[in-house]
Amino acid sequence: MTPALKTTDLTRTFDIGKRLFGAPRARVHAVNPMSFELHTGETLGIVGESGCGKSTLARMLVGLLPPSSGQIEIEGRALDRADPAAFGRLIQYVFQDPVSSLNPRKTIRQIIEAPLRNLHAMTGAALDARIAELFDAVNLRPEFLTRYPHEFSGGQAQRIGIARALAASPRILILDEPVSALDVSVQAQVLNLLADLKARLNLTYLFISHDLAVVEAVSDRIAVLYFGSLVETGPAEKVFASPRHPYTKLLADSAPVVGRPLGGAQSGELPDPLNPPPGCAFATRCPRASDLCKSVMPALRVVEGDQFAACHHPLDP
Repeated sequence: MTPALKTTDLTRTFDIGKRLFGAPRARVHAVNPMSFELHTGETLGIVGESGCGKSTLARMLVGLLPPSSGQIEIEGRALDRADPAAFGRLIQYVFQDPVSSLNPRKTIRQIIEAPLRNLHAMTGAALDARIAELFDAVNLRPEFLTRYPHEFSGGQAQRIGIARALAASPRILILDEPVSALDVSVQAQVLNLLADLKARLNLTYLFISHDLAVVEAVSDRIAVLYFGSLVETGPAEKVFASPRHPYTKLLADSAPVVGRPLGGAQSGELPDPLNPPPGCAFATRCPRASDLCKSVMPALRVVEGDQFAACHHPLDP
């Protein structure tokens, strides 16, 4: 079966201190060669510390940021930057900060109708009917259409952002920290809405979050990123219950749990992106690191069943 989304050796580098003529002074590898698949109807959770490349990856997937190398395929077709509208009808982005992602100078109706006009050439009664349908889908009242983004709470604004993404009738949604800016009770409402929309519209999600509990609850599979690389993937119920990469265990141990002392987070710092270490980037923080780890980059490989880890010395199950 053709995957809904597939990346092959996808990378992104940023030039630092670029000269007027000649090579840049330094180059940061934000995303190292990354290959994975997202299957139709699945939710793939992406987790990792700040600066690990999650949002850079997300922006490449929707065409907001061109990759430095590698390939992105949606339903078997390579992402064609010559026709971004064609892929706008297949994949859309829901942003982290719901209010700032909406144009403050436009009414909600103008925001929602833009993708309907530009991607589907809707006008007149068909446009009005589709807007009403979208607002009903995200449980918002029709009178909100004449208001401006600053008049809404964070939860309402995120529902509007979801409606805007759905206006393109996409098959894949990239959800970049969609509930991190919301109160806990509102988070639950938005997550329930996303689950309902996924079931009703047969959507496919790539869900990015720092909150491990949220990711584990909503995801079918989880991919763990560290320093721009994919270090572990597997079913959601296995990855945090029985992590095979030491970094995944560090993340799980660092997550706040009521009644348990905080731990794990003080275990070293991220490497310098301007001077990346040879071998495994996690070696300086890993209690299992050997000379091999410090000199040879481990490849992502099967460690058990459908669980993969990029580690020379994976943890026991």
